[in-house]
Formats: sequence, C-alpha cells, structure tokens
Amino acid sequence: MGLVERGAVRMLKHFLRPQQSAGVSPEFIIAGLGNPGPKYEYTRHNAGFLCIDVLSNRLGKKTDKFKFKSLFCDVTVAGHRCIMLKPQTMMNNSGAAIAEAAAFYKIPPENVLVIYDDTSLPCGSLRIRRKGSDGGHNGIKSIINYLNSDNFPRIKLGIGEKPHPDYDLADWVLSNFTKDELLTLRETCQKACEAAELIVGGEIERAMNFYN
Repeated sequence: MGLVERGAVRMLKHFLRPQQSAGVSPEFIIAGLGNPGPKYEYTRHNAGFLCIDVLSNRLGKKTDKFKFKSLFCDVTVAGHRCIMLKPQTMMNNSGAAIAEAAAFYKIPPENVLVIYDDTSLPCGSLRIRRKGSDGGHNGIKSIINYLNSDNFPRIKLGIGEKPHPDYDLADWVLSNFTKDELLTLRETCQKACEAAELIVGGEIERAMNFYN
C-alpha cells in the first residue's frame, strides 16, 4: 500500500471514530433508575430506565455496554461529555453503581443527574429539583448513602398515586403502566430529555422555571 492509500485509510478511520473531545474525561453522569430484567421493563418503578432509552434514541446511541454495575453509554449533551447509566443492581442498591462511576471519573455529586419515578405526581407530569432528601424513594436513599451527599439534581417522573390508601406501595410501583399511560410517559420523557440538556448546560433554574 502506497503513502497516498495509507493516508486515505488513516483519514477514513478518523471520520469513523466516535467523536469525543480528545483528553476530556466525562463531566456528568445521567442516571435513570429502575430494576433490571424483562419482568420489570414496563413497571412504574422503571420510569427512569424508560427515560434513558428515550434520551439514548434522541442521541442516536444505545445504552447497552456493561460497566460500573450498569448498562451505560458515552454521549455528548449540551457540549459536555456525559456517562448515561441504567444501574443493574436492583433499585434499592442504585447508589452502588452510581458511586462507582462517579469515583472512577471523579465526578462530584452536583454533576450527577438522576431521573426516577415519583408516586406523588400524576402520570405525565415532571418535577425538577436541585437537591433534597430521598422523599421515601429507596433508590434515591441509596444514592445519598453511597455519595454521602444529597446535593445532586433530579428529574422526577410522575407515575400516579396508589389507587386507594390500602393498596400496597410496593405492589403499585411494580405494576405495569397501561398502554395509554406509556404513551403519556413517553411524551413526558421527551420533555425530561430537554430539561436534562438544560441542566447539563448549567441552566437548571431555567429548566425548573420552564418545566415545574
């Protein structure tokens, strides 16, 4: 192979290589919470996973590599390199996966964006918070414990309240969305993706004002 041909091959490889900023480590983690496996795929507790899938599709990526006890992919959002995670630890131990990735890349809690379900919000609504307590959510409780901080932003996806007070909460969050609810949730996830782009871009106040 001559010099010209070798140069052409090198140029082709350059353009086929995933475009990342050279030498720039991931600055943010975007984690959606849920439980792994087909059994839980369309349950209410997996709203965070579903949102990560929507965001992955928007970015032309698949969150299908395994690292940090999670399915993950490396993406660019709002000009920042981000790691998207779907922890495979079961919901109640989500913090183990997120803390492992955060420690590896030296990402501070305030740059860890968590997307998850909230039973206090009607299906189809969302809320953005800069930080706060776990609010009774075991996945968030785990993250706070592992990061030793509650200073991380969140996007809450409404999954609806229990049908009646006596309904077991665990049974409710592990119940499947109806077809209509799934359609509504997917529309909400599109808004959550737009909010995530603002948050990563340093405009969390704008995101809160627009979507809360």
